[in-house]
Amino acid sequence: QVQLVESGGGLVQPGGSLTLSCAASGRPYSGLAMGWFRQAPGKEREFVVGISWTNFAYYADSVKGRFTISRDNAKNTVYLYMNNLKPDDTAVYYCVAGPSIATLATSDDWGQGTQVTVSS
Repeated sequence: QVQLVESGGGLVQPGGSLTLSCAASGRPYSGLAMGWFRQAPGKEREFVVGISWTNFAYYADSVKGRFTISRDNAKNTVYLYMNNLKPDDTAVYYCVAGPSIATLATSDDWGQGTQVTVSS
């Protein structure tokens, strides 16, 4: 099993930026896809973005053009750069790892989540 630890959440004003990090440890990280999901109060968890081992990225329409994912395989870490944040981005953000982007939603390997709050 892969252990995932997120960091970087917090409170930001609308239009602001935040960067989330997710550090992986445990079983070999090599070859894994990584991604981010989020869950707002009273809503189901939703896909935000995924990135393959070879750096192919796939974004949800709601964040395309505002969020950017990257990974540093030497550090076993994935980053989520969030710009032009909106109140609707308020949620707990979860890091996830799996064999491919398509299988992330059903993965057993999730982080504990980090809160992002966008409010003035």
